[in-house]
Amino acid sequence: MNRCLSNSPLMKETAYGIFVFLMIIAFSCSGKNTTLINNQVYYNNAIISYAERLKIEKKEGYSQLSILNPWQGANEIIHTWYLVPRGSDPPDGVDSAKIIFTPVRKIICMSTTYLPMILSLNEVNSISGVSGTEFIFGKELTERVDNGHIVDVGYEDNINKELIISIKPDLVMTYGIGNESTGYLGKIREFGIRVMFNADYLETDPLGKAEWIKMFGALFCKEEEADIIFRAIENEYNTLKEYISGQLVSRPSVLLGLPYRDTWYVSPGNSYISRLIDDAGGNYLWNDTRSFVSMPLGIENVYLKALKAEYWLNIGNINSRKEILAIDPRLEDFPCFSMGNLYNNNKRINLKGGNDYWESGNMNPHAVLKDIASILHPELLSDHKLFYYTKIY
Repeated sequence: MNRCLSNSPLMKETAYGIFVFLMIIAFSCSGKNTTLINNQVYYNNAIISYAERLKIEKKEGYSQLSILNPWQGANEIIHTWYLVPRGSDPPDGVDSAKIIFTPVRKIICMSTTYLPMILSLNEVNSISGVSGTEFIFGKELTERVDNGHIVDVGYEDNINKELIISIKPDLVMTYGIGNESTGYLGKIREFGIRVMFNADYLETDPLGKAEWIKMFGALFCKEEEADIIFRAIENEYNTLKEYISGQLVSRPSVLLGLPYRDTWYVSPGNSYISRLIDDAGGNYLWNDTRSFVSMPLGIENVYLKALKAEYWLNIGNINSRKEILAIDPRLEDFPCFSMGNLYNNNKRINLKGGNDYWESGNMNPHAVLKDIASILHPELLSDHKLFYYTKIY
């Protein structure tokens, strides 16, 4: 979600938006350290239920945040941070470079996917810099870019280290592709700036990705708000998932992606999108594969299997059937192509090319699930209007 929780169009679409808003107000004013949801009490401690790479432990006077194997191929690597309330003494015997004083006041985000979680906690003013501001979709954030409140800090080899250092952020949040030895990170750390690797993109459970809002809740001292928001998302997702499962009479086969230079990078069966398709009542063609990265396959190998596909989703940057055939005329042979069952996740794109699916989709797995389910089983959700997806003609 790309704007404050109370005025997001997506949240207005679902009944729980009002519930979340009222609960946040109630507990912001109560001063208590517990939250009551569905007759269960959640203490001021983020309980991690779905995310496999995140752990938050409440200690005496601080919280211990652990990020497990924060990049692809990482093995038994744990990054530990100590979140200490401002004005409090840090715990004895810990590395001072691993202490983050909370609430965080200035943060730089190296991915736009972090922004919706920060906005949902009403902490937009803390965002000082973003890598690739041209890819931001949310109107509130683009306005802050235009008026200079958020600056573009560059990307990869073009990172503006001097600008980052001049901002003096409490935290730079990034992601790791191979390891943590990227040159610019070391230079930034030399100036005492904390650089945290966020591993949410490696989560394979849609709710696991969304649960990373609890980490932001801890960073901004808004654990209760984060927990309430996540519980609402969880309830919405699981309720829809159970409804779909109880109504299914068939599982249509689904193809994903598009070839690139004679190679088709196929998402494995244990991926985030595969899980969404399964929960939406579909049968992903590579559902029986397992890998931690996309699998490069030749077009011929994909072609033979895709002849069984009834639906084709997430078709790159494609906006028309003609664009698909321009890549490879043989793709017209797919049954999903002839039946017109082509849907892409690019309905919400602004003039600069920012795609809201990639920005807020992680935060809204229930909305993505509803879109996919309504595509595969329109009879189950006849009144639903696609939010992230659009049909390709």
